[in-house]
Amino acid sequence: MTTPLQNSVAVVPAAGSSTRFGTMKLLADVSGAPLLERTLASLLDAGVAQVIVVTRAGAAFEAVPSMADPRVTAVVNPDPARGMFSSIQAGLAGAGGAVVLVLPADMPFVTPQTVAAVVARAAATGSVVVPVYETRRGHPIAIPGPLCDALLGLGPTTTLKDALAASGASMVLLDVPDAGVLRDVDVPGDLTSG
Repeated sequence: MTTPLQNSVAVVPAAGSSTRFGTMKLLADVSGAPLLERTLASLLDAGVAQVIVVTRAGAAFEAVPSMADPRVTAVVNPDPARGMFSSIQAGLAGAGGAVVLVLPADMPFVTPQTVAAVVARAAATGSVVVPVYETRRGHPIAIPGPLCDALLGLGPTTTLKDALAASGASMVLLDVPDAGVLRDVDVPGDLTSG
């Protein structure tokens, strides 16, 4: 019997320019590993079947061991200046799972248990699932596979939040005991605060 995780795909937008961080933040050290490695490990350790990392042209992630994992595929966003939703769309174009997760690359503190819980709830309800920590919504967001085509048809400069609202899809808020769902890294201090 196939589990929800075995039929799930994660899209990891990783095409940002890291301007606020000052250097390539996805390679910054987080407890002895590159930041992007921590983000990918939370997905792979949970059992997500496929991870699509959306990068900018020329991005070099050889220092990230999980980029060599056969479950991980890199896709280039040809024009990342259009915003994160354009990267999400680039990833969705190659995603074929019953549940598609979106987890920004700069969120290395999400636990595998949270990833698994979000996927399981999405598979059980057929709804968009958003994890919530202490009343605040976070990531990863689970999207039912059939909804992906509708999102691909929207303008690339919208936001995922607005796109999901416009889709009319039902949404489930899932309370989780994981502050990592809120912790994105924009500046070096975000690596230690929280």
